[in-house]
Amino acid sequence: MYIHLGGEKVIRSSELIAIFDISIEKSSKLSKKFVAAALNDKRLERIGEEEAKSIVVTQNVVYYSPISSSTLKKRSRMLLES
Repeated sequence: MYIHLGGEKVIRSSELIAIFDISIEKSSKLSKKFVAAALNDKRLERIGEEEAKSIVVTQNVVYYSPISSSTLKKRSRMLLES
């Protein structure tokens, strides 16, 4: 199954590790370091031009998504229930 992250970006649900609200980046030193490391390793990808609302962690890439974390979590739960 697949999850739409915004724009034209779709990932396999099996690649999904975590979905976080963007506010975690401002409130946690550990998450800041994690995102900085992904940027340094060229594994950070911004989806679209809109302001990021969530951070999506996959096996190989960290995405800034314009879709809220609650919406993305609902989409991922729908796949589990199918």
